[in-house]
Amino acid sequence: MEFRRLGRSGLNISEISYGNWLTHGSQVEEEQAQACIKAALEAGITTFDTADVYANTAAESVLGRGLKGQRRESLEIFTKVFWPTGPKGPNDKGLSRKHILESANASLQRLGTDYLDLYQAHRFDRSVPLEETMLAFADLVRQGKVLYVGVSEWTAEQITRGAELARELKVPFVSNQPQYSMLWRVIESQVVPASEREGLSQIVWSPIAQGVLTGKYKAGQPLPAGSRATDENGGANTVKGFLNDKTLTAVAKLEPLAAEAGLSMAQLAVAWVLQNPNVASAIIGASRPEQVHENVKAAGVKLEPELLTAIDEALEDVVERDASLTRSP
Repeated sequence: MEFRRLGRSGLNISEISYGNWLTHGSQVEEEQAQACIKAALEAGITTFDTADVYANTAAESVLGRGLKGQRRESLEIFTKVFWPTGPKGPNDKGLSRKHILESANASLQRLGTDYLDLYQAHRFDRSVPLEETMLAFADLVRQGKVLYVGVSEWTAEQITRGAELARELKVPFVSNQPQYSMLWRVIESQVVPASEREGLSQIVWSPIAQGVLTGKYKAGQPLPAGSRATDENGGANTVKGFLNDKTLTAVAKLEPLAAEAGLSMAQLAVAWVLQNPNVASAIIGASRPEQVHENVKAAGVKLEPELLTAIDEALEDVVERDASLTRSP
């Protein structure tokens, strides 16, 4: 495993991090989830990402059980706050001071830890003053419950505003967690430059585009039985935007490129996002331990410029680059 600094902070995180969105507490049974966490630890992954909303808090509990007994100082545990949880009352959502402080305490309990290495605003909340949100995060830092603060799917302008307040409050504001892959490059034109300027790294989710970049979905063929695309409760809505013949035909052109590089399609996709110097880590998920063992092999891989050019040419007509697609609800 290779490690990278998170933003301008002193925190090192694993290039490949393990995330449990859509799997733990919902798609995957407890025994299988624990096997995947064990595989991640065996592979040298030290960074684990979750959120209170995943499986309506169950995913945090599964991860907490999976990491129990590990040396806490050897792990980086990340979670997030924003989306509705629990009975979904009027204050069970958003980035108000009340919701942030209560959610942080609940996440700590479920994860079985005294502190979070990174606490992230899961989206930007237009209904709450940003000053209130950042002050709540600052108080958690001062209480020792949170070491670093990050965000997810914030625009360049939102990141800039947040960074300004973080400096005033002396909060270690270090990361953004966006969707990013060969097919989804909306952060490149605005979010990445703003993040570089303000000292944030990207911790990217969906580097294999919900499985599309593994090559398992084929143009003109039925969706594979049991795949994410066929599970209405497990991410079918997220992946369907990529499931058209034009995109799948373009993705198929990557197969000989991956083979020539000695990589699987999934390894190529994960390695590709790590070529961006502003990316600190790529989050992988898994429903089987062997998926973890395969994908971690992308750590430390350097792709030749000629290969990167060939990838761009293969996907030229299907890549999404529109910066306006980074949105908050």
